[in-house]
Amino acid sequence: MEYEFLKSLVVILIASAAVVLLLYRLKMPPLVGFIVAGIIIGPHGVGLIKDIHAIQTLAEIGVILLLFTIGIEFSLTRLVRIRKAVLGGGGAQVFLTILLSALVTYIALGNINISIFFGFLYALSSTAIVLKLLSERGEIDSPHGHTMVGILIFQDLCVVPLMLIIPVLSGGSFNFMDLALKMGTAVLIIVIVLLSARWLVPALLHQVVGTKSRELFLTSVILICLGIALLTSRFGLSLSLGAFLAGLIISESEYAHQAIADILPFKDSFMGLFFVSIGMLMDTRFILNNSFTIIGVVVFIFILKIMTGSASALLIGSSLRSSVLTGLGLAQIGEFSFVLAVAGKASRLITEELYQIFLSSSVATMIVTPLVVSAAPNVSEWITARPLLKKLSRSRRMAEEAHPIKKHDHVIIIGFGLNGRNLARVLKEAEVPYTVLEMNSDTVRKMRKKGEPIHYGDGTSKEILNKMGIARARLLVVAVSDPISTRRIVSIARQTNSGIYIIVRTRYFVEVDELKSLGADEVIPEEFETSIEIFSRVLHRYSFPRNVILDMVDNIRSNSYTALRSIELPRRHLFERYEWLPQIEIDGYRIPESSHLIEKTIKELQVRKKTGVTIIAVRRGKEVLTNPEPDFRFKQGDFILFTGDRENMNTALNYFKEKM
Repeated sequence: MEYEFLKSLVVILIASAAVVLLLYRLKMPPLVGFIVAGIIIGPHGVGLIKDIHAIQTLAEIGVILLLFTIGIEFSLTRLVRIRKAVLGGGGAQVFLTILLSALVTYIALGNINISIFFGFLYALSSTAIVLKLLSERGEIDSPHGHTMVGILIFQDLCVVPLMLIIPVLSGGSFNFMDLALKMGTAVLIIVIVLLSARWLVPALLHQVVGTKSRELFLTSVILICLGIALLTSRFGLSLSLGAFLAGLIISESEYAHQAIADILPFKDSFMGLFFVSIGMLMDTRFILNNSFTIIGVVVFIFILKIMTGSASALLIGSSLRSSVLTGLGLAQIGEFSFVLAVAGKASRLITEELYQIFLSSSVATMIVTPLVVSAAPNVSEWITARPLLKKLSRSRRMAEEAHPIKKHDHVIIIGFGLNGRNLARVLKEAEVPYTVLEMNSDTVRKMRKKGEPIHYGDGTSKEILNKMGIARARLLVVAVSDPISTRRIVSIARQTNSGIYIIVRTRYFVEVDELKSLGADEVIPEEFETSIEIFSRVLHRYSFPRNVILDMVDNIRSNSYTALRSIELPRRHLFERYEWLPQIEIDGYRIPESSHLIEKTIKELQVRKKTGVTIIAVRRGKEVLTNPEPDFRFKQGDFILFTGDRENMNTALNYFKEKM
């Protein structure tokens, strides 16, 4: 048995590598390659793997690890920040999807119970696929990314009541007390898990880290992840939700980054198995025999979920473009819908034929999702350009946006996160005129009360930028966590005002060249700015001249960080003229009570002659005396700063400490 399982695993890895490589040449996402590989080698393909149960078990671990890492990167603070998306957006999306799909399905099948059940199946989206795509594209922190994450969390919370209602739809009795008890228990478990983030888990990890055993740390992190996922599953919640909560707990500790580094290799490996197992579910013969029906169902699912996802995002205040992106991203069927479908078939709520139609169409939506998400920016741009929808979007903007900004030669800040706020604070102190554009209506209301010149609106709208005075502005700073929006804002701003200076902050260096080509004057990737700060401080500790360090930094920035992005760096560039610098060090000595240095002059002590070091400064209280004269007289508490090679400095320290 173990041999068969190992053979199946090897077959999956070989097929996955071959298909993913082939599709990579065709510029197709790896996710599609894994699913196609599963279709080929599965029981309904060439049949290299007959039993997929063991593979599905490993695949479930991949989903757990994915949600765990997303939870670590997300943090409780950000979860609280998107509560409107969780409750408002998620509630609206699930309700609208169930309602509309039940109505359409009832017209087709004529059975209200089956129609409601299909509404349950269609209401859920794939947490694994959506979060993986958002993570790869760097869009989790974007407005539509936050909305999608919030809706997905709510969908996972809905699993308990949906599972409990299935027996009722199949003709069983409904026990309201049982539903209330299980929901209450689930909520209690979530509260307990989140509370442990503040006390229990940090204390446990502190003890583990104290052992300095990497193996124990990794074991403990995996135990927290799988243990909490199992606990939530035991009380009716999904494994993925439990893993996400476990990640949130780790995110509150100082060991979050190390946990991600240790888990990442396992996550990527197991996630491939998950998508392969999805492909194995497809019965190719059934699809060929019912192709028109399945295509019709797939089209219906996409139209339905794009509409309900977009409408839900609009209801919680998202812009039209962001709402359309949300709808497109959530248009597929979720992996937990398969669990509901199996339960429905076991309860004889649906026939085998309906089950196969649902299964085939659901997997098809998953396969198409990466392509839909890639096309989403262009699709959303086309949709929001329709006259009727543009009018609808304008009617939802705040009243003050009807009046254009009348400032001249000002700075426009798009995005009022940490970078935007810090910049606004500096501009205010320097009395430089500025105005801010922000998509979060709560932030706009709060900061407007504090006197900030902040306005609500979508920077990807040419009309909004015109009202912000883009044609008269001197400088535009784009500081939003949405790569798609950033590119569009830069393009529109450059077309509208050819003379405006555009500075863009981005998280990833891969965005630099494209943003430059679109018209950005300066692109500041957070990854490289951190690197620059680190190497500047390292070189400073090695006594490199400050002007040399500044020249290096300016050179790297002026060439769009090409020096840091190139594969081969010149080994001795700029450094060879300063090989001698690391040999020279600076040290200090504070004169204690009863020291033989007190009331002695530098000339009397003959420091340079006896030790070989040079005194370059003396700090006395708050006063710093540089290059002291030979007749300078030391006092108790003086701090002597001297330089020389390491051997001479050790001699000097011993000389200063001598008791005369």
